[in-house]
Amino acid sequence: MHRVLQEVRDVARAETPTHAHLRERLVAVTLVTVVLDGLCSIATYLLERHAHGSDITSFGDALFWCSAQLTTVSSQMVNPLTTGGRILDVAMEIYSISVVATLAGSFGAFFHRRSHERSGAPSAPATP
Repeated sequence: MHRVLQEVRDVARAETPTHAHLRERLVAVTLVTVVLDGLCSIATYLLERHAHGSDITSFGDALFWCSAQLTTVSSQMVNPLTTGGRILDVAMEIYSISVVATLAGSFGAFFHRRSHERSGAPSAPATP
């Protein structure tokens, strides 16, 4: 557990190029996702607020629903009823799945590079 906490701290501090590379990717994905969440929430609210039977009647509802979709958790709220809302929903799901796959690859590359660093084996430098 100590080693895991040390690695997390090293990523936060960008102790090595490998740590810096992972931190840059995590920050970029987080920022893009937060901006996308806000934009999708506005769009969802505008598209769904007057749809008969929609659970999304306020900006807070839209923000909650979009945040749940982008974290791939989903919610018990009714899915969008408008065509635009459904298209937006599918686009957010595609983005979410892509982010999960990208992060899995980033962590895999991080662990691979770290194992080479710890073993002293030469490895290719981390590239953005």
